[in-house]
Amino acid sequence: MFTAELVADPYPSRCNTEPEILPRLDPVTYSRWHPGAPVSKAQLSTFDRDGFLVLDDVFDAEEVAFMQREAGALLGDPRGLETETVITEPGGREVRSIFAIHRQNQCMARLAADSRLAGVAYFLLDDDVYLHQSRLNYKPGFHGKEFYWHSDFETWHVEDGMPRMRALSISVLLAENTFNNGPLMLIPGSHRSYLSCLGETPEDHYKMSLKRQDYGVPDELSLAELVYEHGIDAPTGKPGSVVIFDCNVMHGSNGNITPLPRSNAFFVYNAVSNRLAHPYGVDKPRPDFIASRQPEPITPVAGRLHGQAPQWP
Repeated sequence: MFTAELVADPYPSRCNTEPEILPRLDPVTYSRWHPGAPVSKAQLSTFDRDGFLVLDDVFDAEEVAFMQREAGALLGDPRGLETETVITEPGGREVRSIFAIHRQNQCMARLAADSRLAGVAYFLLDDDVYLHQSRLNYKPGFHGKEFYWHSDFETWHVEDGMPRMRALSISVLLAENTFNNGPLMLIPGSHRSYLSCLGETPEDHYKMSLKRQDYGVPDELSLAELVYEHGIDAPTGKPGSVVIFDCNVMHGSNGNITPLPRSNAFFVYNAVSNRLAHPYGVDKPRPDFIASRQPEPITPVAGRLHGQAPQWP
């Protein structure tokens, strides 16, 4: 394990014999609200308090249909995709995720740069932003597996070298998310605490963690404390809605035993000033298709989706 850090790790994890609940040392929102901001004052307050925000009807019906066609085509014929970016369900052949989608599909590249997403990320993080990660997530009917509770930042810090909590995720719903079909669950307010986890990370942990995560997950006692204090929310929404959540909010999802599949386009925006360093808990960083080490700032693109790729710097 890599230990030769010149500066004390502000968020240690997977290195002690007992788990700890540590205070967050970074802001949640980096900008002050002002007229013309891409979110309302109340929405900004909600994000700061809960660690997530749901925006309904961000994309209209025609835009949703366009995104659904593109996502369906990728799922139906993934042969043209980079092999390592296609992750299947544990123990099955169903596609669970397709990573680096902005590099492999024009529609998703345009979506990632859309001002309704990237513009909000710029505002909340108060910095130029780049894509740390992008993917399409699928949870098929009947067989979609659960994803256990975790803080994304814990993994990004330990395995990717993300220094501080200045990143967020934006999920664009491509199918209706109900209370029944394995929706995203979040613990509101949990982003204010950092849960250090147990267990030394195996080499090339990503090869199994993208299917099932066994390291970087919280212990049950600490998780129970968070739930008893804050409760659990499971945002639902129709296609075209957007869920924005802080990098450190505790979240997970149940399996889907209904016939109703769900899917979403998922983008992680990181502040350019927070670009990745050497991982804090492993010797070898994860591959670029999971964690980009090329911080190319995004230029937000206004207007409706129409299939043209943005001009990257």
